Amino acid sequence: MKSIKMLAAAALMALPVPAMADLSDILEAGVVKIGVPESFAPFGSLGDEGEHVGYDVDVAKLVAENLGVELELVPVVSKQRIPFLETDRVDLVISVMGANPERAKSIWFSAAYAPFFSGAFAAADMEIGAPEDLVGKKVGLTGGTLEDLELTKMAPEGVEIVRFGDNAATLSAFTSGQVDVLVSGNTAAAEIAAKMPDIGLETKFVIKESPAFIGVKKGDFDLLQWVNVFILHKKLGGELDAISQKWLGQKLPPLPTF
Repeated sequence: MKSIKMLAAAALMALPVPAMADLSDILEAGVVKIGVPESFAPFGSLGDEGEHVGYDVDVAKLVAENLGVELELVPVVSKQRIPFLETDRVDLVISVMGANPERAKSIWFSAAYAPFFSGAFAAADMEIGAPEDLVGKKVGLTGGTLEDLELTKMAPEGVEIVRFGDNAATLSAFTSGQVDVLVSGNTAAAEIAAKMPDIGLETKFVIKESPAFIGVKKGDFDLLQWVNVFILHKKLGGELDAISQKWLGQKLPPLPTF
């Protein structure tokens, strides 16, 4: 009986153990595989020449450069982000991913590296700093969205909220001057700022924060530590601010850490 148990234990020990792509493995391999958005401009999309471009793509390039390894970009859609990490299809996910307790059961999150929020946006010469300043102005938003629910709760009497059927109609109403203030996600505002720089579109106030975090596979502790130092270094050095200015048309705001 004893010999049978010993043979069984030996057999178990001989089974292959899945390799973890932690920091040392990436450095040894000389390549880092990073999941980036497939079609979520301005964070990640295909450029005119078929190359991947965007905020998250630039951050991925900076990660590879600082690791001193080659970069392999892996386009992902939302539902692929966590499974790709869990199955070693990618080493990191930089794909405008918010952190929440449910996701944290499956993967680890770095400090935040990018702003993602809903806010009120208007021309630079319009004096707005709080919901009270919207009184007497026409505010355009998409009906039934998070922005609609949040602004309806906080807007005082006298704010004219004009609701549109979809985001395209909302953006069109703002750019054509039908409304004075746009309430939307910062990515939609960035799109307008890029197409119409003369407006001088500004973030007037934030309605709801949902910053983006880098996803790391559970157990890759050294890699997580490195990524957090990387984010801190690029915040202090101004590189993340430059990426934010380039793709979102705004300075990098204060971002949360763990």
